[in-house]
Amino acid sequence: MTALLAARDLAFTYPAPEGAGPPFGLADVSFDVRAGEVLGVIGPNSAGKTTLMRLLTRVLAPAAGTLALDGRPLGALPRAEVAREIAVVPQDLPAGLPFTVEALVLMGRYPHGPGRFFESAGDRAIAREAMALTGVDGLAGAIVGALSGGERQRAALARALAQRPRLLVLDEPTAHLDLRHQVETVALLRRVNRERGVTVVLVSHDLNLAAELCDRLLLLAAGRVARLGTPEAVLDEALLRRVYGCDVAVETTEGGRPAVRVRWPADAARR
Repeated sequence: MTALLAARDLAFTYPAPEGAGPPFGLADVSFDVRAGEVLGVIGPNSAGKTTLMRLLTRVLAPAAGTLALDGRPLGALPRAEVAREIAVVPQDLPAGLPFTVEALVLMGRYPHGPGRFFESAGDRAIAREAMALTGVDGLAGAIVGALSGGERQRAALARALAQRPRLLVLDEPTAHLDLRHQVETVALLRRVNRERGVTVVLVSHDLNLAAELCDRLLLLAAGRVARLGTPEAVLDEALLRRVYGCDVAVETTEGGRPAVRVRWPADAARR
C-alpha cells in the first residue's frame, strides 16, 4: 500500500498556564496512513490522541516535523482542497444546533462548490444516500439539537460521508451509541472502507473495537509513539500494563483478533 498521509517527526506543544508545570505536547511522532487501510489511534488519557487528530485535519499546525497528503505538504494546500480530501467526525456536535439533519448533511457538500449559494440536485442525491447509509434518512427534517447523542453521531457521520472524502477521521465514533448502533456503525465503516476505498483513521479508547476494525494500531503514550503495528503486535499484555498502568489480559476471539480484558482487583480474590 502507498501512503496517503505521511507524518515525520511531528511535534506540538501547548502553552502551559503559569505555575501549572511542564506543558503537554507531542514529540517525534512518525507514521504513515496507507491508502485503503483502517488505522486506529489508541492510548490512555492525555496521550496525545486528540492533538494528533487536530494536526492531521489542520486544526493545529505542527511546531516541527512534516505532514504530507499524497506527497504534498498538508499546510500548503487550500482549506477547501483539504476538506474535499479529509472529513472529520467529532465525538459530539455542538449542543443546540438549529439546523435540520438534511441541512447538516448538505454542509458536507460545501467544499465541492464553495462559490455556490445553493446545492445542486447532485448534492441532494449524495446527501440522501449518506443519510440512508447511516440510518438517519427518516430524521431529515428533525432539528439536530433535539436529537439523542447517538442520532447526532450518525448525522455527523452522514455529513462526513457526503463530503466524499478519501480520508475519514473519526473521534470515538461509537461513544454515544447503544450496542445495536455500535455494530451497525462498525459494519458501515467496513463497507465504506472496503467497497469505496475510503481510508479511515479511528481515534478510540475502546481497544477491542480498534482491534476488531483496524488493520494497524498506533499506540501513543505521553505524547510519543509507544508502538505501531498490527493489533496482535500492539495489544501486548506487558506493553499495555506499562502504558495504561493497570493489569490486563489479552485473549484471542473466535475470529482470531486480540481482545483486551481488565483484571479487576476482585479477580484475585475470586481465584
